[in-house]
Amino acid sequence: MEKAGRYFALLGAIIGGIAGFYLLIPIAVFFNRELSILESAGILLVFAGIIAAIFYFVGPPAAVLVRKGIKWLENRMVKMSLQDILVGVGGLIVGLIISNLITPSLSRIPIVGSVLPSIAMVLLGYIGIVVARSKKEDILAITPRSFRDMAKTLSAARKGNPASEGGFSTGKILDTSSIIDGRISDICRTGFVEGPLIVPNFVLDELRRIADSSDNLKRNKGRRGLNILNDMQKEAHVEVVMQDWEEDADLDVDLRLLKMAKATGAKIITTDYNLAKIAEFQEVGVLNINQLANALKPIVSAGEELVIHIIKEGKEPGQGVGYLDDGTMVVVEQAKKYVGEDITVMVTNCHTTPAGRMIFAKPKATGRDDEDV
Repeated sequence: MEKAGRYFALLGAIIGGIAGFYLLIPIAVFFNRELSILESAGILLVFAGIIAAIFYFVGPPAAVLVRKGIKWLENRMVKMSLQDILVGVGGLIVGLIISNLITPSLSRIPIVGSVLPSIAMVLLGYIGIVVARSKKEDILAITPRSFRDMAKTLSAARKGNPASEGGFSTGKILDTSSIIDGRISDICRTGFVEGPLIVPNFVLDELRRIADSSDNLKRNKGRRGLNILNDMQKEAHVEVVMQDWEEDADLDVDLRLLKMAKATGAKIITTDYNLAKIAEFQEVGVLNINQLANALKPIVSAGEELVIHIIKEGKEPGQGVGYLDDGTMVVVEQAKKYVGEDITVMVTNCHTTPAGRMIFAKPKATGRDDEDV
């Protein structure tokens, strides 16, 4: 930013010097005397210094705003259909023609006559675009049939090739939780996920902040996430793309993810339950790794027998808790006395929750005398 400020200051000094040079005569007339060489040089330096200072402080922020505006306009244009673009251009031309017709009259107005034509050109051009797009169907209805058929064909081809809309609509955006979780790397190795996988710059920044955290647990998670990203890029099972997204910098990471997914048509890969629900509410495509893991767990039916190692007591009196190899919790009634043992149980019920699948069972009759808990 400081380097850019120096460039803007140099440009401002040049512009200020030129402006001061052209103002030397009006200044001399104002003071009703000739200016000496030193006075002229002083005036040039004052103008150059003032404009340079203004450019130094205002130039870099203005350049950032212009760049964001261009990026926003580019994204909007890329997502627009060919019909919208053609109709919008036609409306712009009509608006500019009308503004040129009324320019002579506006220019005769005292004081503001030099400014009004430019304002009218911008305003009427914008109104022409908005009106034309709002009446798109009516305008297309009066165009030649060959033109309508061509526009429809091109639009259909564009929809059939999502990559033509910027290459994002078939992509998946990774959020921080999915990267730290690590299972996305294993899923990519299986070939079930097609790329590209998009890692926004603000997600990468959040990973770096977590990796630099003073909290040891957070620091380890952040470093794990960065290592997983590096491994995914090296293994080349799927394309991993680092993408800059400078819009909505004042929002938090989750909201920026949703905005980016909406703007690009990409889906979000996450393990965050809340983010997944908000994405569904806002009609943003989401791939929840936890839902995938639950769907891949083996289906257990009532009456099926399992061998479970009871590792701890349950919440309710007399219950014992064990786990299947895939991590599914099994709650066994009247199994508190079997803690630390492997027993055969019979499934009585299977319940699926947002956190995963839970199996309820009871010990199978083994001929062993029941003991008091």
